[in-house]
Amino acid sequence: MARRQLQTLTEPMYYVLLCLKKPLHGYGIMQKIDEVTQGRVKVGPGTLYNLMDRFVKEDIVQRVETSGKKKTYQLTDKGYELLDAEIKRLKTLIADGEKMI
Repeated sequence: MARRQLQTLTEPMYYVLLCLKKPLHGYGIMQKIDEVTQGRVKVGPGTLYNLMDRFVKEDIVQRVETSGKKKTYQLTDKGYELLDAEIKRLKTLIADGEKMI
């Protein structure tokens, strides 16, 4: 798996990875996150491209196409594993919380 600090994702990281289950370019990622979260989570270009650079370096996402200024990305197998682990972690947190209600 990725470095230890990626075992718990921030909200922007989580939503970026969710968006990249299918190939998508940067602006499309920002739009999709805004749509899915109904504006609750905002990921600006600086944050997005810093994350993308890091994710590419760590083989979590890969660039699949470049057309002009648009760069299209997609999850790698390692990215799918990281996202699946985070979804399981979040489900466990919810289940624990429901037990305590």
